[in-house]
Amino acid sequence: MKVSCPERAILEHVTSRWGVLVLAALLDAESLRFSELRDGIGDVSEKMLTQTLRTLERDGFVRRRARPVIPPHVDYDLTGLGREAAGKVRALAVWTESRVAAVAEAQSAYDAARA
Repeated sequence: MKVSCPERAILEHVTSRWGVLVLAALLDAESLRFSELRDGIGDVSEKMLTQTLRTLERDGFVRRRARPVIPPHVDYDLTGLGREAAGKVRALAVWTESRVAAVAEAQSAYDAARA
């Protein structure tokens, strides 16, 4: 399978370190505020979270809703496209979690053969 430039860029956005975590967090919630996302993900800078959210919003995966209250409230949720992508990412994460032992075994065998 040859991946073209537009496909590669989308794949990179969805599967980036923070993209995966944002999609997963939003899949488990109806909507989240920025601070809830940051606290839920942990260890992400505000700059990186902002950048990730903007990228996912531009790609049509995340919707940003500003509520006209004081102080302003901004909520994020998944679009239909985002929910679909998040489900695929979640399936990969579940599979990965179930196969950690098999991967560790393969790594040990590889390392032993190279020693």
